[in-house]
Amino acid sequence: MANRFWCGECNYKTPWLDRSEGLRRQIEHYAHKHPGTSPAGQIETRRRGPGTRHGRLLLVAGALILLTVVAAWRH
Repeated sequence: MANRFWCGECNYKTPWLDRSEGLRRQIEHYAHKHPGTSPAGQIETRRRGPGTRHGRLLLVAGALILLTVVAAWRH
């Protein structure tokens, strides 16, 4: 599961990260941009993990390539 942390003071948001890394980056953001303010905002969650992208697209592309190879081999 991946999380994206949104700043409660400005438009900053972290990239999709695991919870501990996202929280660390939010705390660093507040320390640099909003010193003396407690971190706040929202946490957005998605089921995919950080770094997993286009899984279905890769699966479909692989299937199409396999079908093309099989069709060419049969002729």
